[in-house]
Amino acid sequence: MKADGKQVSRWHTFANPLELERAATRIVLASAQQAIAERGAFRCVLAGGNTPRALYGSLCNAVTDWRAWTLYFGDERCVPAADPSRNSRMAGDAWLDRVAIPPRQIHAIPAELGPELGAISYAEALAGVGAFDLVLLGLGEDGHTASLFPGRDWERSTTWPDAIPVHDSPKPPPQRVSLSPARLSHSLKVLYLVVGEDKRDAVNAWQAGHPLPASRICPPGGVDVLMHL
Repeated sequence: MKADGKQVSRWHTFANPLELERAATRIVLASAQQAIAERGAFRCVLAGGNTPRALYGSLCNAVTDWRAWTLYFGDERCVPAADPSRNSRMAGDAWLDRVAIPPRQIHAIPAELGPELGAISYAEALAGVGAFDLVLLGLGEDGHTASLFPGRDWERSTTWPDAIPVHDSPKPPPQRVSLSPARLSHSLKVLYLVVGEDKRDAVNAWQAGHPLPASRICPPGGVDVLMHL
């Protein structure tokens, strides 16, 4: 899959994390409502890390047709499936284990297979899946998003499979699986959640046009960045 074009970014600043969480919750549920009304299904990619945890908790009380939700993950650590550091485990504890989304519609990345086999398996799971309705992403202090870190091999390519192996993450564990920039860009809406003073330098560089990994996600409708720094 190939990604083309320049990212169009819309920046939204919030006074505190709670306001950001409430705005993100409204956007997720509005996207779900629209997708279910138009197509009978909502396909969403979840972010990992600590930032979306509060959002996931707030969604536990949402009034929606959970049977219409299908969920994927933007990246995953290559550790055992039950390891508490897994993005899928965090989302399960905070939200997914507490609502009625059919388990067969929650597609965890099989990163326990290792980066190569995990990426191949997840790319196969995504075969035939069209555009996502919503992709949720975060931002690292170095400008990374999902497990797309700066200065790595993926940056030297313009074509990728849907999922790519990561062998040299600067944050532990070094082995991961990530959706590619092109697959993350193949979405009707992309929403970044950015919280913390330690992200300020990365945001400034992003806004100044520096080629950060986060700037490589280029959906046709642009991206929305919700931030509290």
